[in-house]
Amino acid sequence: MAGRMYRSLTILLLAAGLGACATERAAPPERPTTGWVIYSPASPPDDPNASPYGLFLAGEVARDAGHLGAADFYLGRAAAAEGEPAFLKADAFTAALQAGDIEAAATLVPDAADPGDQHLGVLVRGVEAMAQDHDKEAYALFTGPDIDFPPKTAALLLAPFAAAGAGDAAHALASPDFDGDNVSQFVAALDHAVLLERYGKLPQAESLFKAMIAGGDDSGLVTSAYGDFLERHGRWADATALFRTRLARNPEDGAAAAGLARAQKHARPQPQPSVRQGAAGALLIPAAALVAQKQDILALDYLRLALRLDPASDEGWLLLGDLLAPADLDGARTAYANVSPKSDSYVSARSKLALTYQNAGDHEAALKLAHETLAVAPYSREAAVNLADLLRSDDQYTESVAVLGKLIDAPGATPDWRLYYLRASSYDEMGDAARTQADLDMALKQAPDEPELLNFQGYFWIDRGEHLKEALNMVQRAAAAEPQSGEIIDSLGWAYYRLGDYKSAVEKLEQAISLDPSIAEVNDHLGDAYWRVGRRTEAQFQWRRVLSLAPDAKLKARVESELASPLGPDAPQTPAPPPANTP
Repeated sequence: MAGRMYRSLTILLLAAGLGACATERAAPPERPTTGWVIYSPASPPDDPNASPYGLFLAGEVARDAGHLGAADFYLGRAAAAEGEPAFLKADAFTAALQAGDIEAAATLVPDAADPGDQHLGVLVRGVEAMAQDHDKEAYALFTGPDIDFPPKTAALLLAPFAAAGAGDAAHALASPDFDGDNVSQFVAALDHAVLLERYGKLPQAESLFKAMIAGGDDSGLVTSAYGDFLERHGRWADATALFRTRLARNPEDGAAAAGLARAQKHARPQPQPSVRQGAAGALLIPAAALVAQKQDILALDYLRLALRLDPASDEGWLLLGDLLAPADLDGARTAYANVSPKSDSYVSARSKLALTYQNAGDHEAALKLAHETLAVAPYSREAAVNLADLLRSDDQYTESVAVLGKLIDAPGATPDWRLYYLRASSYDEMGDAARTQADLDMALKQAPDEPELLNFQGYFWIDRGEHLKEALNMVQRAAAAEPQSGEIIDSLGWAYYRLGDYKSAVEKLEQAISLDPSIAEVNDHLGDAYWRVGRRTEAQFQWRRVLSLAPDAKLKARVESELASPLGPDAPQTPAPPPANTP
């Protein structure tokens, strides 16, 4: 069951925010560390005789491969060659921007380019002017005639901060109108409250915060900003009440939990954001919205510009890492490594960093990061859960159970169903049916309608040939809730198979394969169902496909036996050796 369960667990943990150790920020490499294979050893990248055309090709190949730093390097050198065509400069501009080399991008804005690049170039030049404390120049660029939408939206959000940096209070406190763009209007209102506080207009700032919360604060961003405002002005009781109200409605809000702990201790409040930090924050929310809308290129542009304004933005680095992985693996790892150990996002960043190594097959590095993260944050549930899941995926089931047991059995702990779900998966792999069922029972008491949990319990029974009608009902409920899940539809097909309804089994298992063709066990199930309805050639094809999908030792032995015997699924099986740490 391991192949099926691991994918579900990873998705579940990421969706729930549960879950990888350097103590200082990692600087991006000055030169690209990947992509050098584009050149032969006889023509290294520092070769002064390298042709602009060769550099251009190298840059394009690097960009297509996701090596943004290498693309910036190669295309920048190509564009610098004397007499080269304008399109090289345009390509170098976009490569520099995407790689976060904003200073270079500002000098590469092409004179003759499509309008989109020209408008984006004005935004880049304005951000670079702000970064160099030329705020008046930045304000003129953001509000001038040479920029249009979509970059103009970002420019209008940045303009009040540029005005504030230039000492222009009137324009800093002007509220731009975004004409139905709800995301931008929300960001502008939140920024306006921040700027009102900066100019000492505290009653007006507080009124705006309250109005925004009354209008609905699904993201929690207004609560966080208002809480910081209250803390800065010594209103600890009000801040405590605010964060408690937020947590009552959103118990998983980590920022609110951290704010509540701070307010209760009268700890040092969050400082008022600087003009640069405020401007960077104005780009982060639109960038996140663009990611949700699958507009990744513009989202990447905005994140790079935000980090130029505030290189210490932990939220910016975390978003950037999420956006770059897995295409630009080195870039994503650098981004995650830049999240400060003092940040509320630190454990999440380290967990995602560990996952990049896990997904790349480097389990040792992933586990090392996860152990180090838990050592740095020993009371972090997310760090512990991430370590437990990586241990389980590395077949260290006993160790995974031990980590989860400390969380579940800790004095005063209130373990939720996900912890029992995780531990049940390790017990299942260990062959401990009684403990698996006990944890599933505890999880189902808390979340009786959770599709992943219904699927786990149903498949656990189906695979053991127990409670088949009840198991079928469970996976039918799960499939109704998640009809596009190949794993859940596979469970449904396997239930019909166990009940002897092979025609329905084939129908559902073919559907499961169409949804997720890469799971070895699902292909095996379809092969067995084909065999039962007399489609022997197709059955053997599916079993051969299983062997191409890196099945575990037990499944591999069974499939090889089925292929070697004329009895197919009825062939006698050679038991696979048990896991080394099975008691």
